[in-house]
Amino acid sequence: MAILDFFLSSKKSTANLAKERLQIIVAERRRGDIQPDYLPQLKKELLDVVCKYVKISPDMLTVELEQKGDDITVLEMNITLPEAE
Repeated sequence: MAILDFFLSSKKSTANLAKERLQIIVAERRRGDIQPDYLPQLKKELLDVVCKYVKISPDMLTVELEQKGDDITVLEMNITLPEAE
């Protein structure tokens, strides 16, 4: 009986593992769909403003929007500044 339990329990853990992986994939896709359509334009305008003061390339600026619950949205902007000469 112990051998039979061993094989049956592994099938349950495999199913649970597959379910967890599917939930992660679905959550990642939903998170990607949440991004508003104005975000690329916002990034371009922020880049234009920063470039008035410091010369940076577009890949040195990242802008991300993250949903933190139902009523909180966080806009995160990271700028990699060039080395001082």
